[in-house]
Amino acid sequence: MVTAATTSAPLIEKHTIGYVPPEDRHGKTKDLFTLWFGGNIAPLPIVTGALGVQMFHLNLVWGIVAILVGHLVGGVLMALHSAQGPQMGIPQMIQSRAQFGSLGALLVVLIAGIMYIGFFASNIVLAGKSLHGVVDSVPVPVGIVIGALGSGIIGIIGYRFIHVLNRIGTWVLGAGIVLGFGYIFTHVQTADFLTRGSFNISGWLATVSLAALWQIAFAPYVSDYSRYLPANVPVAATFWTTYLGTVLGSSLSFIFGAVAVLATPVGMDTMDAVKLATGSIGPLMLVLFLLSVISHNALNLYGAVLSLITLIQTFAYRWIPTAKSRAVLSIIVLAACCFAAVGASANFIGHFVDMVLVLLVVLVPWTAINLIDFYAIHKGQYDIGSIFKVDGGIYGRYNPQALLAYAIGIAVQIPFMNTPLYVGPISEHINGADLSWLVGLLITSPLYYWLANRDTAYKRRLSTGKLANSI
Repeated sequence: MVTAATTSAPLIEKHTIGYVPPEDRHGKTKDLFTLWFGGNIAPLPIVTGALGVQMFHLNLVWGIVAILVGHLVGGVLMALHSAQGPQMGIPQMIQSRAQFGSLGALLVVLIAGIMYIGFFASNIVLAGKSLHGVVDSVPVPVGIVIGALGSGIIGIIGYRFIHVLNRIGTWVLGAGIVLGFGYIFTHVQTADFLTRGSFNISGWLATVSLAALWQIAFAPYVSDYSRYLPANVPVAATFWTTYLGTVLGSSLSFIFGAVAVLATPVGMDTMDAVKLATGSIGPLMLVLFLLSVISHNALNLYGAVLSLITLIQTFAYRWIPTAKSRAVLSIIVLAACCFAAVGASANFIGHFVDMVLVLLVVLVPWTAINLIDFYAIHKGQYDIGSIFKVDGGIYGRYNPQALLAYAIGIAVQIPFMNTPLYVGPISEHINGADLSWLVGLLITSPLYYWLANRDTAYKRRLSTGKLANSI
């Protein structure tokens, strides 16, 4: 749908966490396909996808099957969050106040902010390595700073520019990765390309979990990029364009990483394997991935800054954050991440993946509560004004039902966890497969629905909220 705002929307975004009024809505649902397709063709998903054959010792066929299953399942949750954006017109994290209360939501907002700062720092390390791979004379630390500055400029300009770049990136990166697949398959350098590794249930489940968790990791900010769409766009259109874009883009990247590793000698770093496996077009691939990681990393900076603004505004409720506020916080986060990334250890990305696995244990119950509350309880109808009140309005400072379900959702995952900090007894019994995310979803969803529907006070707030969905 084209509105007057579609062609008149300013390039530099003026909104932060506030409600986007109808006159500022613009864009089309197809923009979500290009955003999540182009954004997922990048070095970090390639490195993550390679773990199925590197760490979990699957062969190519079973690795691909596990990758597809994980993304197909996890993408459903991610796309359901995306479909909330046009209906609410506010960022995902501040919407959590409607489920947890104005203060109850702080923990989840803080965790999301930390995770996306970690994503940003990891990606600028990859950008630095990629730039050094393209131009040997550029040291990795200098490449890190250049990559961070590029992402920072995009993130500060904001929403519309991010979408524009990913519309271009979809065609360029899509063509590039297809070309890369074609070159690798016609220049395989190993005799065990199809036979290295084998099926093992723990490795297969672990790879499924990695792919599913990759999608779930987007949940705290995916609707930030659909909130400017007109409120009357069909929910199904928002869902399917997001789902197809994210599943296709991320699956291609995960599989590309696995293929590149299997096509080169055992023990190579994934991005070195990509460079070797793609031979004469390797430099071109590195340039494309460099541009991709700079563009996509702007999303991580943007999401981290919105989370920080949400945290600050919870206490400084009279503060009206502007584009200038977003720019200042972006520069602070960018500088801190550059400092950390330049001084980081050689295994920085490995440590980051470990951190994400730990953080996702506390994000999975949140995603279950958010989706059940939005689709099954409130059915998309919220009092937006209450979400921005210091006392939480009709949603209060705390929602005991959500917090109880959240705590139980974390607790039930513990026996199924497999993280660097702790390996649960059930995970250990099934050779290290981490099924905590699945257990967390299956327990938290019905529990929260039951708790919310048996609470009469909550039902009164719900009926009040259905009168509004307004500012």
